[in-house]
Amino acid sequence: MTDVFWRAHEGLPREAPGSAETTALLLRLAGPLPDRPRIADIGCGTGPATVALARLTGGDVTGVDLHEPFLHALTARARAAGVGDRVTALRASMDDLPLPPGSVDLLWAEGSAYIMGFDAALAAWRPLLAPGGVLVLTEAEWLTPSPSAGARAFWDPGYPAMRTTAGNVEAAQRAGWTVRAVYVLPDSDWDEYYGPLAARIEELRREGIAEDLLGPVAEEIEIRARYGDDYSYTGYVLRPRP
Repeated sequence: MTDVFWRAHEGLPREAPGSAETTALLLRLAGPLPDRPRIADIGCGTGPATVALARLTGGDVTGVDLHEPFLHALTARARAAGVGDRVTALRASMDDLPLPPGSVDLLWAEGSAYIMGFDAALAAWRPLLAPGGVLVLTEAEWLTPSPSAGARAFWDPGYPAMRTTAGNVEAAQRAGWTVRAVYVLPDSDWDEYYGPLAARIEELRREGIAEDLLGPVAEEIEIRARYGDDYSYTGYVLRPRP
């Protein structure tokens, strides 16, 4: 199963819902940054946001991930985009980042904070921000206080702490953050992720991979088709209060 999962995800353009347009929008909502900002992209995957941030800001970006093949893909992607000199790949765990306190102007995390949990990520990453720094992340959330049983059956085992947007806004404020912007990702951002993944799953079917191995990989696409009105990813722009 693990081997099939990685084969299905190898070479995908992104590893979470999102798009170039959403990355650019959230960056604009983050507000002014230093002329050459220091940026960390946590859980960067193959680097769609990492490279975009380097290109859009002129800053130096460290892409952090634990999966070595993703980091190789990030490095190749950055070189192809002409920003290889400003992108650094770092293999590290997001809950034990080897970054000095106060060393990051913009901390970015698309579709990855849930691995730690929203509250834990906000607490662990806050010390990394320089004065005036900003945190931008996207978080899996319920769009309704009463999600369907089918949606809960999929999400609860992996992310039982998943909240509504109102719940996360309250939690962030209680933890000492100013919520500057909240943006629910559109359905097209899910298509950017699931379209290539579905095509890869079909390739593996044609190669003869057993359906009982492919089924769990494809399940998240089917759940989204059935229960997509119940949940989404939401972008947050957060600044720590003094």
